[in-house]
Amino acid sequence: MNVTCHSEYGKIKTLFIKDVNAAFVDDESLSSYWKHLNFLDKPDLNKSKAEYEIFEGMLRKHDPEILHFPFDSSVNIDSIYCRDAALATDDGMILCNMGKPARQNEPEAQRRAFERAGIKVLGTITSPGTLEGGDAAWLDEKTLAVGLTYRTNEEGIRQLNDLLEPLNVDVITVPLPHYKGPSDVFHLMSILSPLDRDLAVVYSPLMPVQFRNYLIKKGFSFVEVPDDEFESMGCNVLAIAPRQCIMVKGNPETKTRLEQAGCTVFEYDGAEISVKGGGGPTCLTRPILREI
Repeated sequence: MNVTCHSEYGKIKTLFIKDVNAAFVDDESLSSYWKHLNFLDKPDLNKSKAEYEIFEGMLRKHDPEILHFPFDSSVNIDSIYCRDAALATDDGMILCNMGKPARQNEPEAQRRAFERAGIKVLGTITSPGTLEGGDAAWLDEKTLAVGLTYRTNEEGIRQLNDLLEPLNVDVITVPLPHYKGPSDVFHLMSILSPLDRDLAVVYSPLMPVQFRNYLIKKGFSFVEVPDDEFESMGCNVLAIAPRQCIMVKGNPETKTRLEQAGCTVFEYDGAEISVKGGGGPTCLTRPILREI
């Protein structure tokens, strides 16, 4: 077995999360931020705590080392979606430069947490480059797909490529459509979640033909998310091990298709912590090491 940061599907060995107490903090904080950050509605604090406890419990059942991002006064409630501020590589963390201005302080807050944990920082994406972790998905140990979106721009991808070139990693740029525009949270991982070396859950209607064909050529089969389960985050599926995954409740057809593809599926109620803020289980976690 090989332990690497360059995987989306291997058994998670180490990951960071940021729980509700550290991110949402209190009802006053939620009231101050939810509209400004384009949440669908204000999360209920007590229900959020209950949902997150169940979500974290699901992670713990698979025995990873769980590290916590602490409360940091420089960031806001969006920081619960901790994947976005950094990218893990085998040579250290790459700190992003957020395309959403209200999240600009998150990478430096995460830097402090990585340094406390003794985790090396390889580099930082700097302005005018932007990069968010939700736009980056490992297809294999040497191939990283990166969405060209309103959150991640050409300069950010260029800087990322410069950092990864010494690691012999190929960066594949995936131009994504306008969809709902700059204010919407629409990342590459909104339409792609790898579940094994040859399986991914996808939403094909928003996937570029060239990239879809590229994945097929690489040997991927697809679990297709139906139209009526895309907005409820049927495509936002976290692999905790090959073909073992966590998803938000409310996507029964996608769950059935995952099971038909040989996946074991665990569900959590994410009405407060996921649906309202547009961040599913992949967004709620920053995996570091996986075993493949």
